[in-house]
Amino acid sequence: MKKKLYSAAAITLVTSALLAGCGSDSSSEDTKKGDSGEKTYQVGVTQIVQHASLDEATKGFQDALKESDLNVEFDVQNAQNDQSNNQTIAKNLVSDKVDLIFANSTPSALGAKNATSDIPIVFTSVTDPIEAELVTSLEKPGANVTGTTDSHPDAIANTVKFIAEELGAKTIGTVYNAGEKNSIVQVDNMKAEAKKLGVKVSEASVSTSADVKKAAESLIGKVDAFYIVTDNTVVSALESVVGVSNDKDIPLFVGELDSVERGGFAAYGFSYYDIGFEAGEKAVEILKDGKKPGDIPVSYPQNLKLVINETAAKEMGVEIKDEWKKEAELVK
Repeated sequence: MKKKLYSAAAITLVTSALLAGCGSDSSSEDTKKGDSGEKTYQVGVTQIVQHASLDEATKGFQDALKESDLNVEFDVQNAQNDQSNNQTIAKNLVSDKVDLIFANSTPSALGAKNATSDIPIVFTSVTDPIEAELVTSLEKPGANVTGTTDSHPDAIANTVKFIAEELGAKTIGTVYNAGEKNSIVQVDNMKAEAKKLGVKVSEASVSTSADVKKAAESLIGKVDAFYIVTDNTVVSALESVVGVSNDKDIPLFVGELDSVERGGFAAYGFSYYDIGFEAGEKAVEILKDGKKPGDIPVSYPQNLKLVINETAAKEMGVEIKDEWKKEAELVK
């Protein structure tokens, strides 16, 4: 009799445990639902470093998702320009089984792609996604990756032409991190455009943001103008180059509009908020409409425009010509 009682008690305990386990799963699932009972999507954000352009791109991406009718929770992480951190962030987001990864920069996108072939990845602030081996083509990216680039086809050509023809520069100086694939692509393009116009390019390479000022100073007396492309390492320490440019009256062209506001003389650029927002729209297509990332074309930025900083021009000894005013948007 006692054995039967013990068996019944054991069955009751096992049943209770199973029910408790089921209750735990249900509760866990409930935490993934919003107030309306709809699923809450977990979106991981990995950004290589903090600077104005990348921050604006992340904001644009988040706003696009917030404007959709999806319930989304963001896990935003910044690698502080440390490749080890970058890889760890990507691996952690995969371990957390997020529904989608937003990768802001080429290193961030590569880290995410190396970490997962299953979770959808949407990138932005990537100069050449084909060269970086993130996608097989812009029209049909393939695999689990798509996004928006930060490279307008005419930006570098227009900039080099302006520096050569409007500023009369014979040698253009540039500082970049040779460890960033996106920077190598841009500098190579700069050299090709400069060669067409009979202009030289003088380079200085850096590994960290702490090296930027010294690198810029090493070009003093050798160059007639600076052109800083969208290199994350250098842009994160742009004020160092601005200071050198101001002190030595060397005009500083930059690769994006946020850097004009930070003291660059001018840029043929576009809004990083816009390319981030467009990346967010692609994320909505994936999460809401069930589209595969590999079937969504990669997009170029739109609305390229010339912006000139009047205050920076004065600091760098550049007189703004009347004909520039007809083409450019002037800011202070």
